[in-house]
Amino acid sequence: MGRDIKEIRADFPLLTDEVAYLDSAATSQKPRVVIEAEKEFYECYNANPLRGLYELSVEATDRYEEAREAVREFIGAQSAEEIIFTRNATESLNLVAYTYAMSALKAGDEILVTIMEHHSNFLPWLNAAKQCGAKINFLECDADGRITEEAFRAALTARTVLVAMTQISNVLGCENDIKSFAAIAHEQGAVFVADGAQSVPHIPVNVRELDVDFLAFSGHKMLGPMGIGVLYGKRELLDKMPPFLYGGEMIETVTRNGATYAELPHKFEAGTVNAAGAYGLSRAIAYIRKIGFDAIREREDILTQYAFKRLRENPYVTVLGAENPAEHHGILTFRLEGVHPHDVAAILDESRICVRAGHHCAQPLLKHLQVPSTTRASLAFYNTTEEIDRFVETLGTVRRRLGYAE
Repeated sequence: MGRDIKEIRADFPLLTDEVAYLDSAATSQKPRVVIEAEKEFYECYNANPLRGLYELSVEATDRYEEAREAVREFIGAQSAEEIIFTRNATESLNLVAYTYAMSALKAGDEILVTIMEHHSNFLPWLNAAKQCGAKINFLECDADGRITEEAFRAALTARTVLVAMTQISNVLGCENDIKSFAAIAHEQGAVFVADGAQSVPHIPVNVRELDVDFLAFSGHKMLGPMGIGVLYGKRELLDKMPPFLYGGEMIETVTRNGATYAELPHKFEAGTVNAAGAYGLSRAIAYIRKIGFDAIREREDILTQYAFKRLRENPYVTVLGAENPAEHHGILTFRLEGVHPHDVAAILDESRICVRAGHHCAQPLLKHLQVPSTTRASLAFYNTTEEIDRFVETLGTVRRRLGYAE
């Protein structure tokens, strides 16, 4: 990494020697430039974007649309009109389910969903299927999270109209070959929806190279503010989709009997938008670009390998997923023999070590793996080996503190 890790950590106000933050898959920490960007927006540009003709509103609109362009460039979309701002990845996926899926699905159609999906990339499709008389089919993975091309082709049918797949699992950390799977889905005439919540913050994602039809991700997992998310969609699909929410700003004209709706992307952004959040997200993107994905990936790979090795030193720890730490992308989900994950997290928290415990919004996957719940440590480039040592060494005391003889 070009910059010293101490310099990097100094950019993040919450990162101190007291707190070992190992929950970045849930939400990342925010660099000072992002925090200051939201403050700057409200101090310098606070007016309702897209609505006023006065200078301050025009400036607010400019900052908002500049953020959209930053996102477009970041993920390689063809036009800014294909970038829809939402609250988070969950809302982005619901938007597609309520507008595209419920318009396109008919009785007897099938939706293919992988067993490893976050609930946000499963429940919207389940609801759409129930509303339209369609059927959900599950594509299962092996214990490492791998899905083969043969298994994917076998799961597709002539009735499959939509495929929903995460690019990186929030439980196993494995990466799906989105580009290949999207190409196969398109051969069958199916639309491909990718969940990029765990991938966009950590690896380069280019939607045109992947040829996905939709991509959803959240700002708060990629150093940006909470409350701002993104839906990318191919223009030819977005143009045909009806609005998701109705009200201010998403219209061209309104009469007593009806309305005509605004052009993309505004027909999907009803009401007062989160312009400050979008501005903060643009600063997060600039920060990521400054660090560089090559440096981020190198740093996170080193940390993941180190943490994996240290965890495997404990004979009572079982790490879910692949034996190769390179396949975990900073996500280490594990079981500690004889101890409930909530107890693990609570004891670690006494030492100001932050990890996640539970089913990680992926209950179908854990049931498939025959694991009721787990503890998850998730890393980002701003973490250190010292934090990992502290985490592993404290974890090593948990069973003894609960009365196990070792």
